[in-house]
Parts: sequence; C-alpha cells; structure tokens
Amino acid sequence: MSVSKVAPWALLGALILAQICYPLTSGETRAAFTVATVVLGYVLSVAHALLTRGTRAALALIGTATLGGFAVEALGVATGFPFGTYDYSGQLGPKLLGVPLIIPLAWTWMAWPAWLAAQRLPIARWARIGLAAFGLAAWDLFLDPQMVAEGYWRWLSPTPALPGVPGIPVGNYLGWLGFAVVLMTALSYFSRVHEPRSEDKPMLVLWLWTYASSVLAHAVFLDLPASAAWGGVLMGLAVLPVLAGLRRRRP
Repeated sequence: MSVSKVAPWALLGALILAQICYPLTSGETRAAFTVATVVLGYVLSVAHALLTRGTRAALALIGTATLGGFAVEALGVATGFPFGTYDYSGQLGPKLLGVPLIIPLAWTWMAWPAWLAAQRLPIARWARIGLAAFGLAAWDLFLDPQMVAEGYWRWLSPTPALPGVPGIPVGNYLGWLGFAVVLMTALSYFSRVHEPRSEDKPMLVLWLWTYASSVLAHAVFLDLPASAAWGGVLMGLAVLPVLAGLRRRRP
C-alpha cells in the first residue's frame, strides 16, 4: 500500500488517541495533549494535501490557513478586530506577536477537511465555499468554550455571549465566519481543488469524528452542555449533509 494511503490513516489514528487522552488528564499534561493534537492535525492536513493534490494545493493551504490564520490572529490580538479584545496565556507554548505558534496550525488543521467535505456535495462552487466556511466557523462553538474553560485564552469584553456559554462574545463567532469565508475563497482559487477523491476518506473521517467527539466530550466529559448543544446543532448543519452525501456512490 502506498505512503499516500497509509500515512494519513496513521496520523489520524495518533490524533484521535491524543484527543481521547485529553479529557482524562489535567494541568500541564492536558496542555501538552492540546499542543500534540494540533501539531498532529496540522501535519495530517498538509501531508494529505501534498500527497493527494500536489505541491500547489499544500502551498495554497499553508498560505491561506497557516499564514492567513497567523495574520488575522496577530491583528486580533493587537486591535480587537475581528474577534473582539482577547489575549492568550502562556500555556500553549511560544508566541510571536502575542499569538501562540500553534494557533495558525489549528486553522490549517480544520480548514482542509472542511473544504474537502464541502466537495462531496453536488452544489455550486460558491455554495461549497459558504458551506466550508460555515462548518469551520461552527467548529469554534466547541473550540473556544473548551479553551477558555482551560484558561488558554480569555476575552476582556466577553458580552453579549450565547446563552449558557459565558466568556466569549457573539462577535467572535461572526469574526470567525467572516475570516473563514475569506480563507475558503482564497483556498478555492489557489488550490484548484474542486473535486472529491477516494483518497479523501481519512479527512472525511476526521471531519465527522471532530463533530461527533466534540458533542460527546462537551456533553459528558467536560461539563459544557451548552456548547455541546450549540455546536451540535450549528456544526451539524454543515456536517450532516456531507454524511448523507457519503451514502451516494461518489469517488
């Protein structure tokens, strides 16, 4: 079996194992698993892009999500736009311009499966951009409550917030959606990835696993039932149509 088929599955398995360990630990160990998960996810997405779509797609992903993610986070920390006024603690490793270096890796990790999942649906390209952007932004309904609860970052003006999800302003999610639209538009243009492939299965499993495991973890292990509900409903709007589409005979 070729490296392009084995490597993504191996990385996915390691990532899932790290995520399973996360709620079973605490303190510095939990922070280490957070960093490990993001790094594994980053390597998985970039490697998959390179192995299945070539150098152009991998560079497009790095340019739009890694570099773009760092730029928007640095802008956010410095100015409060577009996510609100916030800052990062020192628990997630070294920073540059106030941004932990793993943060843009997280944007990259989830941007790629969100984009590939949208390619499974027989809809117009602009609609795929919208679906991928919405799915990526909806993932933050899990991410931010979980990370704020751990003290990895905080907002200085966390209102108005979603019911049951204190500490995070609604404007943050709107900022995520706005940047996600820009990111996916650029990724669509520069990567030229617009068709599904059979080699995308590990990334589709990652997309579905992220959704299902996040709902379960927030509802059962992390004592965050409100974010489980918000994320379960809204990210589900992006994930469940893809799941239904997988039942069709497509590559």
